[in-house]
Amino acid sequence: MIQSISILGSTGSIGTQTLEVARKLNLKVTALSAYGSIGILEEQIREFHPALAVVFDADRAEELKIKIADTDTKVLSGMEGLLEICHDDSELTVNSVVGMVGLAPTIEAIKAKKNIAFANKETLVAGGELVMNAARENGVRLLPVDSEHSAIFQCLQASPPDKKIKKLLLTASGGPFFGKTADQLRNVTVEQALNHPNWDMGAKITIDSATMMNKGLEIIEAAWLFDTDPDDIEVVVHRESVIHSMVEFTDNSVLAQLGVPDMRIPIQYAITYPDRVPSLVPEIDWKTLSKMTFYGADEKTFKCMSACKRAIKKGGLYPAVANGANEVANALFRQYKLPFLEIGELVSAAVDELNVGSATCLNDVVEADRMAREFVMSHVK
Repeated sequence: MIQSISILGSTGSIGTQTLEVARKLNLKVTALSAYGSIGILEEQIREFHPALAVVFDADRAEELKIKIADTDTKVLSGMEGLLEICHDDSELTVNSVVGMVGLAPTIEAIKAKKNIAFANKETLVAGGELVMNAARENGVRLLPVDSEHSAIFQCLQASPPDKKIKKLLLTASGGPFFGKTADQLRNVTVEQALNHPNWDMGAKITIDSATMMNKGLEIIEAAWLFDTDPDDIEVVVHRESVIHSMVEFTDNSVLAQLGVPDMRIPIQYAITYPDRVPSLVPEIDWKTLSKMTFYGADEKTFKCMSACKRAIKKGGLYPAVANGANEVANALFRQYKLPFLEIGELVSAAVDELNVGSATCLNDVVEADRMAREFVMSHVK
């Protein structure tokens, strides 16, 4: 098992849970990073003693330097700092930053021949072709941390060498608005959308769950990660969040990965793969698990998911467009500047109306992302 990790996005939900796992496994933490919140980061530095800490915001980085002047941790800022983490001496880079900012460090870490555990959906959504090609060229392993993709990854360990997959079944909790109509969702509040029934996640991802955008992003991600046609990826709403995803084979046999809804399971598996060790997560209490339910996904009401399907089928930079449009619309909703339903409307419009080509380099992805963001801002009333 590996002995050292670096973490991009250590103060967020996935990052803090990764450190819980690292603490239990007694791993060396070589580097940590945060966007702008330095209070939690300072606590992490004093506990784990990383050689390097990065704060994306330059002003907050200067504040952190003063606060931890009594330590041996070097403090850097900006994208340059994130890219330097990718070249440290850790055995595994955990990418848990939120948004497009995670793409460049992922490619940099791959070039440095680092194996990557990633919870940053945007890495494969926006830059899937670039990332997968780079990973193959450099012999790098991409280990999924998302519960759904980890579940599929785990199920595939028991598959035959030629896999013979019929379809991938991504499970979805349905979020806080399962079964609601568009009329019922017209006036929902940010607070209602952040009230997820099963999972403890960051604000952006929780809103993505409420709009079902997270499932759209996961379809794109799974298509790249598992080299699967999008038409062979099905979303099944499973309210209990006990089955985290499934794989159906050509003989119609289905393998599923089950567990309590706790992100520390997929985080730990990505770190210890291919080994399994005791975890912090409790086992399922089968005596109290009275039922498991399954439903089809409502793509008509939750338009983000169908927009993502169109984007991956159109190919090229359209997934980057869907992702960029959503990042802005999601943020505007959380800032009380956009109605809930308009998130799906704007993501759909960006995918359908913008004209973009294919991704030949990282700058192409950045440009498509910029166009999508400007499109959304120009359509906000």
